[in-house]
Amino acid sequence: MICFQIISSSGAAKSSYIEAMRYARKFDFEKAEELIEEGKKEYLKAHEAHSELIYKETNGEKIDFSLILMHAEDQLMAADNFRLICEENISILKLVKDLK
Repeated sequence: MICFQIISSSGAAKSSYIEAMRYARKFDFEKAEELIEEGKKEYLKAHEAHSELIYKETNGEKIDFSLILMHAEDQLMAADNFRLICEENISILKLVKDLK
């Protein structure tokens, strides 16, 4: 089911972003950036699955609303928010490192 692809890929993206912040706290920005890129790839998979649902609905296919679909939507939005927060935190940590 498409919803599970969205949930799975969104979760993997969030995990990569969280791990990136952990590396950034140690000032390992190279590894942090690698993890951000991994997260973006996972997020893209989730976004593409989400786009597939939208495409189906716009072409007249009935998409049943369910708790699983709502959870998938929530996880997709959360993953994007995690990315934004992570990127901002890494920028701040780079400034902190420069002050040392």
